[in-house]
Amino acid sequence: MYVTSTMVLIFMVVPILAIMPLSLNDSQFLTYPVRAFTGRWYVELFTSSRWSLAIWNSFLIGLSAAVIAGVLGTLAAAGLSLSNFQGKRALSTLLISPMIVPVIVFGVGLALFLGPLGLVRNYGSIIAAHAALGTPFVLITVTASMSTFDRTLLRAAASLGASPVYTFYRVTMPIITPGLISGFVFAFATSFDEVIIIILIGGPEHRTLPREMFSSLRENISPTIAAAATVMTIVAILVVGAIEMLKAERK
Repeated sequence: MYVTSTMVLIFMVVPILAIMPLSLNDSQFLTYPVRAFTGRWYVELFTSSRWSLAIWNSFLIGLSAAVIAGVLGTLAAAGLSLSNFQGKRALSTLLISPMIVPVIVFGVGLALFLGPLGLVRNYGSIIAAHAALGTPFVLITVTASMSTFDRTLLRAAASLGASPVYTFYRVTMPIITPGLISGFVFAFATSFDEVIIIILIGGPEHRTLPREMFSSLRENISPTIAAAATVMTIVAILVVGAIEMLKAERK
């Protein structure tokens, strides 16, 4: 069992680690062995107008989409957890469908729907699309946080004269905050790594880091791609680390 698990782990991790030394290779091509070490590909990544725009767009779209997903997912989770009505299960399935449906299907549907309305190739529609992809993660994590929520706290707050809004911010929010932050992180990671939707409904000025890497692989293979991949890997590690810290705090 341990041998199998170790082999699977190596199979998953080695391809990721193999690209990192190439980001420091003083060669114009993504090839081994490493001829000499240099940091010029990272300098190009952060100073080139093309790559710096991609990094800026990735964080702008990712953070904006994560904030919207956090608000929508939290409200949806609170409404579904604190109420009972006919069709609740069907509504829950509908809300998490963007996470289940293949992204290519979701993206083509968006392009066909938004195209005739003239709503493609702008930041608003891209952020909204990424928020739709991230909302299910917030919905699931916040719902999990509310699974142990004691509803008598709401009745106690109401009996003391607290308004529903005040009760939500002072009673409910502190309890669901770990789930909200976890969902926010997942929503950001989903947007940060997304490439299909940005290709289908984005314009030339909306290049993100994954899209720029995809385009560079087709047009001009450069070790800068390895530097960008390393940066994305580090961001992913930080995301996982943040989630693990939240889990530790909850325990």
